[in-house]
Amino acid sequence: MSLLSVEEALQRILARANPLQRTERVSLQECLGRVLSENVAAKLTHPPFDNSAMDGYAVRHEDIAEVGAELSVIGQSAAGHRFRGEVKGGEAVRIFTGAPVPAGADTVIIQEDTEKLPDGRIRTLFAPAKGRHIRLAGQDFLAGDVALSAGSALDAGRLTLAAGMNHQDLPVFSRTKVAIIATGDELLPPGSTLGPDQIIASNSFGIAAVARENGAEVLDLGIVGDDRTAIASAVAKAQAAQVDVLVTLGGASVGDHDLVQSTLLGCGMTLDFWRIAMRPGKPLMVGDLDGVTVLGLPGNPVSSLVCALLFLEPLTRKLSHLPPRSRLVDARLAATLPANDRRQDYIRARLTLEADGSLVAHPFPRQDSSMVSVFAQSDGLIVRRPGAPEAASGEACRVFRLRDPA
Repeated sequence: MSLLSVEEALQRILARANPLQRTERVSLQECLGRVLSENVAAKLTHPPFDNSAMDGYAVRHEDIAEVGAELSVIGQSAAGHRFRGEVKGGEAVRIFTGAPVPAGADTVIIQEDTEKLPDGRIRTLFAPAKGRHIRLAGQDFLAGDVALSAGSALDAGRLTLAAGMNHQDLPVFSRTKVAIIATGDELLPPGSTLGPDQIIASNSFGIAAVARENGAEVLDLGIVGDDRTAIASAVAKAQAAQVDVLVTLGGASVGDHDLVQSTLLGCGMTLDFWRIAMRPGKPLMVGDLDGVTVLGLPGNPVSSLVCALLFLEPLTRKLSHLPPRSRLVDARLAATLPANDRRQDYIRARLTLEADGSLVAHPFPRQDSSMVSVFAQSDGLIVRRPGAPEAASGEACRVFRLRDPA
């Protein structure tokens, strides 16, 4: 089987992915990052009454048309405690921000534009336009207005709006369920005392983070040894949990100790492809197991993280109804890079921001895919196309952005 390009691999993965139609109602406190499955209409009108946008005095505009008007203060209106009377000619009501505008008043003159007289009256120092500093009832939305549309991703602003529309919970699409299985006799969980030939299993934590950051619910099925029966048992648990995506870590190649691919084939998986023309991350396996998308990521930590960002992230976002995330940005190289071979390179780099707002990419001198510490320090991955010629320092480049530069 020939190596697929990154673009073709991603296209084939997304072509099989249909956004999930499962829905549920979730409390506002749990809605951040979720996607609305239905239009949401306001249950009330907001503001529910004309109210003041400033501290000042509620007046009749005809009484203050000329600077120097003198008015008697007959009471006050505060938020939650309205003035019950009516403003008549020559009168004013002390009013505070958010308070209901009393009957008869049609304008608010701010306190800075008045002066108090010794007898308790006020004199105007400015003539505001009619209606000034009054928020009219319903100027934000009316009861029954559809203010949030199906397909909207819920962020801070939209959640604030939903709460203001008097909703306690919202109809959203269910999260994509992603199961993760780490494989390898050599693996032990963090906190273990290592024996001879053993290493700590770290991949699943990063892969789970990628999935969760992109709207998924994660089922971590732990570490499974290089044993067909144990792998098949873990796969059966994922199927029983009705997951949408099954991610395996390690063992997806075809070596004597790589049992994941053959075990999954024995479980009924249809293999789509399993090698990509990229570095790091060549041995990526993709298949379908009774409607579950299978992503077999490399066991190497950096390779698995790069593959997760390139393939698991867009897959999860599509299934979860989230818009694609754009990570590619333009930058300039801070060092010369050699000509590339037939694989697409993702070179770990630190990014700096110039005074003019442009980005400069500083590739790390060591790019061994076993060095997770370098990945953790990286702000982006310089993308080098297959067959790209040598690129000199200062040349333009494309960067797959991981985080904002420090």
